Amino acid sequence: MTVAASTPSRAQTLSLFRSLLRIARDFSDYNIRYYIKQRTIDGFRHNSKLTDPSAISSAFSDGKSQLEVAKRQAVVYSFVVCTPNIAAASDMLDPERARRKGLKLI
Repeated sequence: MTVAASTPSRAQTLSLFRSLLRIARDFSDYNIRYYIKQRTIDGFRHNSKLTDPSAISSAFSDGKSQLEVAKRQAVVYSFVVCTPNIAAASDMLDPERARRKGLKLI
């Protein structure tokens, strides 16, 4: 196998970039979505200056492994249900006030 054959093409690299941005949309939490998006953009911007074929291949394989991790985490986070009617800390001190507001106490 030659080094040129293992170097990802521009289309493969753009596909990985789009896949990482797309997987970010699967997270319901804004902070996680933003983190994945920014990390993807920063990582690709940082690696855009690479010229060594082995370094490019290494960065591409690291990106693919990060995509797999993000896919697994998206599945895990999809099972976590965020309940918006959980009482705020101040309401937890006064259970009667929380009940009047229709909030659930944990």
